[in-house]
Amino acid sequence: MEYGYVRVSTKEQNEDRQLAAMREFGVEDDCVVLDKQSGKDFNRPGYRRLMRELKAGDTLVIKSIDRLGRNYDEILEQWRLLTKDKQVAIVVLDMPLLNTGQGRDLTGVLISDIVLQLLSYVAQTEREFNRQRQAEGIAAAKARGVHFGRKCKNRGKNYGTVMAAWRRGEISGRAAARELGVAHGTFQRWCRE
Repeated sequence: MEYGYVRVSTKEQNEDRQLAAMREFGVEDDCVVLDKQSGKDFNRPGYRRLMRELKAGDTLVIKSIDRLGRNYDEILEQWRLLTKDKQVAIVVLDMPLLNTGQGRDLTGVLISDIVLQLLSYVAQTEREFNRQRQAEGIAAAKARGVHFGRKCKNRGKNYGTVMAAWRRGEISGRAAARELGVAHGTFQRWCRE
């Protein structure tokens, strides 16, 4: 049986290119498993389901090695688990040199192992670069005055009056929060600021 595995990192990313490659290779649509999750590890619902489905003699088709994952050690471990333990053939559409189908001689296995290690390293390095670029972008945006997170709740027109009454002890914190239309915890946070 042939299975396809498609992964994109976020729900906003488009998987159409990978799905088209699966169809072109001949994988049936109902045999394609899709995950919309980071490749940092293999704790993905679709991948876990796929691992339960795969049996000895099956073939797993992926578009490229980074679609399998982006963690060097885990890619190598999953590759070993698939090819040695489960005895599943792997087809990497963008890198046929990695294909593990029948008829591979010892030299072919050696070359594919070396290429796999190199590509796994590149996949993890790219993930680390992405995280570094993201952190740099956030720092630059903060330096420009961009604020992240939820916007502050509007304190209302009578905030000053209510706060002054609370400080004088004329009303309780809960009463002040009700007057301002916010939760008591929100009012307490405003008091600490």
